Amino acid sequence: MCGINGIFYFNSESPANAAASVGEMNRLIRHRGPDDTGVWTHPNGSICLGHQRLSIIDLSPSGHQPMRGPEGSQIVFNGEIYNYKELKKTLTSYTFTSESDTEVLLCLLHNRGISALSALNGMFAFAFWNEQKEELLLARDRAGKKPLYYTVSNGRFIFSSELRSILSVQGIKKEIDDEQLYHFLTFNQVSAPNTLFRNIYKLRPGEWLKVSKNGSINKGDFNRIRYSDLRHQTEEQLSNRILEEFRKSVAYRMIADVPVGAFLSGGVDSSAVVAVMSELTSSSIKTFTIGFEGQEDYNELRYAEGIAQRYQTEHHTKIVRQQDLLELIDRMAEIFDDPIGDATSIPIYFISKLAREQGTIVVLSGDGSDELFAGYNSWVKYHKLYPYYNLYLHLPAALRKLASGIAGNDETTRNEMLYRAAEGKEFFWGGAKAFKESYKRKLLSESWRKKTEMYDSYSVIKQVRDEFETYRSDQPHLGHLDWMSFLGYRQQIPTRYLHRMDKLGMAHSIEVRCPFLDNTFADLALSIPSEYKIRSGIPKYILKKAFEKILDRETLYRKKMGFCVPLREWAGDMMADYIDMNLKSFCDNTGYFNENMLRAQLQQVRRGKTESSNDLWTIYFLMAWFKKWM
Repeated sequence: MCGINGIFYFNSESPANAAASVGEMNRLIRHRGPDDTGVWTHPNGSICLGHQRLSIIDLSPSGHQPMRGPEGSQIVFNGEIYNYKELKKTLTSYTFTSESDTEVLLCLLHNRGISALSALNGMFAFAFWNEQKEELLLARDRAGKKPLYYTVSNGRFIFSSELRSILSVQGIKKEIDDEQLYHFLTFNQVSAPNTLFRNIYKLRPGEWLKVSKNGSINKGDFNRIRYSDLRHQTEEQLSNRILEEFRKSVAYRMIADVPVGAFLSGGVDSSAVVAVMSELTSSSIKTFTIGFEGQEDYNELRYAEGIAQRYQTEHHTKIVRQQDLLELIDRMAEIFDDPIGDATSIPIYFISKLAREQGTIVVLSGDGSDELFAGYNSWVKYHKLYPYYNLYLHLPAALRKLASGIAGNDETTRNEMLYRAAEGKEFFWGGAKAFKESYKRKLLSESWRKKTEMYDSYSVIKQVRDEFETYRSDQPHLGHLDWMSFLGYRQQIPTRYLHRMDKLGMAHSIEVRCPFLDNTFADLALSIPSEYKIRSGIPKYILKKAFEKILDRETLYRKKMGFCVPLREWAGDMMADYIDMNLKSFCDNTGYFNENMLRAQLQQVRRGKTESSNDLWTIYFLMAWFKKWM
C-alpha cells in the first residue's frame, strides 16, 4: 500500500524543477507511505515518477520504488497482487532481485502488456513506463479499491493517488464542475471518471489508460464480470462453494510480512472474516472495534467481544467520546479532497487510528458483502415492490402521472416507485441518500438553477443500467435483484465504501483488505440466483447459510445494526451553529445555493426533525469542503 505520482511531458523536456514538483507531490501524500520515498526522472527529462512506500511485502530496500525493470522500464505501484507467487512461476526467463510483488508486476507488464491485467488478483493502481514504446500505462483494479487521478494540462499528463498532489502542481486550475456538484447533492459522492474539479478525472474500476509521447490517450477496461448460470445449483452446493471461495479469499489477504488484523463489529461479515482467519493461523489475531460513550443504540461492543472471546483474538476497543467526534469533524473535509458526504466515515477514522496505534499495518474488513448478497433491510422493500413497479411502468404515461400526483409528497419507498415509474426511470437508485431531485432544485439559487436545468442525476444511474443491459443480453434471466447488486458493485462499493476506506485507512498509514471483493468471489456472488439472496424476508440468505458452518445463529440472524454514529445527538448543535454563522458568506461566495431555503432546512433540524440530520451533514460538509479546497 503506497502513494504514486508522476508528470509526463509531451514532446518536450521537463523543466528544471520537475523532480522538485514530484517530490512535493510525494510529500503531500506521505501518510500513504511513510516508510520510504523515491523520485525517478528519465535521462531525457520526458517523465518523472514519484512514490511513497508503506512496506508490506519484502520490507528490504529491494522493494524501493520507482522500480527499474527490463530494458529500462519503470513502475510506481500502489496496492498488493495477492497471486504474485503463482504469476512469478510463469516468468521463468527473469532473474528476480527481490521478493516483492512489485517486481513480479513490473516483469509481467513488460512481458505481456495490457493482457497481463486480467491475470491479476489484487487491489492496485499503478503507472508503468514502457521505455521501448515511450508510453505510460496506468490501471486500476477491478473492484476500485485503489484510486488513481489524472489530468492533462499545458502539455503534461499529471497523475496521483490523491487529488491534493495534482492540485499542488503549478498551472493547475481549481474549478468546480457544475454538473458533478449537481449530482453530488443527490449521491453525496462523485462517480468515476469524474471528480468535483473540472478537467481532473479518476480511472474507473478495472480501467486502463495508455498515454503516448505525442499526448494521445487510449483507454479500455478489463472489468468484465464473469456471470455464471447457477440456477441448477442446490442450496447446499451454493453455500459450500461460497464458503470454499471465501476461505481462499481470506487466505490470500493474509499474505504479508507485517502484522495482519481485522476490524470486528460483531456482525455477520466481520465475524466471518475473523472466524476464517483463526482457522488459517495458529497465532493470535488482533481485532479492533469502537463504541460511543453512553450511546447504546450505536454500540455493538458486546457482540464484538463475544466473537473475540470465541476465537481468542487479541481484542482492542476504543470508546469514542463526544469531544473526540467534535475534534474530528473539523478534519473530515481536509481528509476527503475528493469529497464524500458520508457521516459513517467517522467511526472508520477512529477504528483505523486504533489499529495503527496497536502496531497493525494490514487489516481485513467485511466491506462489500451487503451489496453483493442483498444484505440491507431496505433492499427487501424494493424487492417486494419491484413487481408493482414493473406493472406501473407498462401503464400509459398519463395514468402513471396521475398515480404519481395522487401519491403526494411523502418520501416513502412506495411513492418513490410511483414517481420513477411516472418518469420512466429505473426504480432503484442505490446510494441516492441526499436530496431528492425536486427538493434539490429548491435549494439552488435562481441563477444556478437555470444553469443546471438540463442536468438530471438519473443520468448517473442510467449509465450503469445501460452497462447492466449488455450483460442481460447474454444472461436474460438476470432480474431486478441482480440489477441492485450490480449497481452496488459498480457504483456504491468503489465510489463510497472503498473510497472512504482508502482515505481513512491511509490517513493512518494502514492497508485495508476486503475478502468479499476478491475477483473470483465477487463473480460468484453476483451470479447467485436472486431467490437465494433474499428468501422469506431474510436478507443475505445464502451467505448466512454458508456461514452457519463457522458462526453461531445469534450472530447470523440477529437484527442488523449497521456502522452508525451519534451525529445528531453529539454534533447537531455544533454543525447547526457553524452553518448559521457561515451560510450567508458561503451562498454569496459560491452563488450555488438559495440561502433562505437552506435556513429553512436548518430550522427544521433545530426543531427536532431527526430525518433531516443527514441533510444537515451534507450542507455542513460542503461548506467546510469549499472553505478548505476552494
